[in-house]
Amino acid sequence: MTHATSPADLADMDVLRHKSGLEFMRALASGDLPGAPIAAGMEIDLDEVDDGRIAFTGTPRFAHMNPMGGIHGGWYATILDSAMACAVMTRVPCGSTYTTLEFKVNITRALPADTKVRCVGLVAHAGRSTAVATGEIRGAADDRLYATGTTTCLIMALPPA
Repeated sequence: MTHATSPADLADMDVLRHKSGLEFMRALASGDLPGAPIAAGMEIDLDEVDDGRIAFTGTPRFAHMNPMGGIHGGWYATILDSAMACAVMTRVPCGSTYTTLEFKVNITRALPADTKVRCVGLVAHAGRSTAVATGEIRGAADDRLYATGTTTCLIMALPPA
């Protein structure tokens, strides 16, 4: 997957106005649109896109550690926020977008550096103006649970062209 390396690489509002959220996410997964710049530095990649379901894979590295040598909670939060919010995006209608209103992360065990994980986000509810989703980070090799999360997102119409 390629990631945007400058503001010019990001999808413009016109692209968002003419694609449903599911179409937009599928364009990211296929490489027709570049992925989020943050994903490159966090070493996470969009892996699967389905209606109401998103999967990312990722591998935290030394660069993602806190001063005590553990993987920083921000890494867990970033991959969970990405999976849960992008799952919501798959339910957003054409001409609309979303933003995260709040999210919560529960870290269940320490994630060793260089451990490949899979993070799945699932929509629990998507209404006209809000959506709720859940997520889990699990070891790609052993399916061990490392963290869970929940989010509430606001769904909103894009401004006119």
